[in-house]
Amino acid sequence: MELLFFIGVIGTIYSYALYPFLLSMFSKRRDVNPPDGEFFPNIALIVTVHNEEKRIEEKIQNSLAINYPKDKIITVIASDCSTDRTNEIVKTYANQGVLLVEVDQHNGKEYAQLCAIEKSQSDIIVFSDVATQIPSDAIQILARYFEAPEIGAVSSEDRFISDDGKIAGEGAYVKYEMWLRKLESQRAGLVGLSGSFFAARREICDTWDTQSPSDFNTAQQCAIKGKIAVSSPEVLGFYKDLSDPKKEYNRKVRTVLRGITALFRHLDTLNIFKHGLFAFQVWSHKVMRWLVPWFMLITAITSLVIYDQHWFYQLAVFGQLFLYGVATLAWKIEPIRQVSIAKLVFFFVQVNIAIGHAWFKYLTGTRMTVWAPSQR
Repeated sequence: MELLFFIGVIGTIYSYALYPFLLSMFSKRRDVNPPDGEFFPNIALIVTVHNEEKRIEEKIQNSLAINYPKDKIITVIASDCSTDRTNEIVKTYANQGVLLVEVDQHNGKEYAQLCAIEKSQSDIIVFSDVATQIPSDAIQILARYFEAPEIGAVSSEDRFISDDGKIAGEGAYVKYEMWLRKLESQRAGLVGLSGSFFAARREICDTWDTQSPSDFNTAQQCAIKGKIAVSSPEVLGFYKDLSDPKKEYNRKVRTVLRGITALFRHLDTLNIFKHGLFAFQVWSHKVMRWLVPWFMLITAITSLVIYDQHWFYQLAVFGQLFLYGVATLAWKIEPIRQVSIAKLVFFFVQVNIAIGHAWFKYLTGTRMTVWAPSQR
C-alpha cells in the first residue's frame, strides 16, 4: 500500500515537474528563432466556422488587415453547414480575395478544414479560429520560420482578453506552459499546437485525420515525416477568455476527449524505438498528464488506508483536504477564485476532474467529431 502511495504521488507530479527537468537534460536541437530577412511563401489562411453570423465579419476584417503581400495570401472560410447568414456575409467579400468553401456534410471542424485544404494550392496552410484576432505582423513572422526546411509546423502563443479588453492569462500556469513549449521546441518539437492559430506545410497536411484534433495530429505528422513543430513567442493569437467556469470546464472535457481519441488512433507515435525523444515527450506531456486524475485517486485512497502508520501519511491526508477545500471554496465563491494561489489550485483540480470526465466519456464509447465553437 505504501508503494502504491508513492506511485500515486510521483505519477501526480511527474508530468508537471519531473518531465521538464528530464527534458532539460537533453541537448538542444536548435534555437527556436525565425531566420532573419524576408520570406514570403504562398499562404492560405483557413478559418473554420459554423453559424458565426455575429463574428464572421470582424474575423474577415481582421484577416484582410494582415500585413502580407496580397498576391501571396488568400483567406478561405470553411463553412461547416452553417444555417444562419454566415455564408451570405462571406460572399460579400468575394471581390476582396475571400474564398467561401461550403462544406457538404456537418462532420466537424477537421472535416471542414480538409475541404478547405483541398480547395487551396498554397505552400503553407495557416489555421485560425473565428474568435482569434491575429496581429497584422504575425503572418510575416510566422512565414519566416518555414525558410528552415526542418520546420514542419509553427504554433502561436495564446493571449486571453478579459471582458474589459485587457490582456489576461499571464498567471503562473500560462507562463509554465509557455516555458514547457520552449523546452519541447528546442528538442524534438511540440506534441500539440495552439488549435486557435497555427501553420503547417502542405506536405504535413497531406495526411489529414478528420477524426483527430488538428493541433495534435499536425504535431504527430511532423514527427512521422521527420520534421518538427515549434512554438513562436513572437506570433500571438488574441481571443476572449471564457470567464464562466462551467463553459471552461466543458471546453476542457471536449479538448481532452478529442486528444485521447487522437492518441488511440495514432499509437505509433508512442513507439520510442521509432520516434525516439518525440515519443518520450508524448508519453510524458500527454499520456502521463491525462493519467494524473487516477494517480490523485490512488494517492487519496492509499493515504487514508495507511493514515495511522506515520505522521507523513497524516500530513498527506491533511494536505489533500486543504487542496480540495481551497478548490471547492474557489468554485463556490468568485472573489476567492481571484486570489492567485486559490485560482491556481482551483484550475489544477478543475482540469483533472475534467480529464477524469473525458476518460469516462471515452471508455463509455463517446467520441466527438461534430463541434460547436465556444461562444465567448
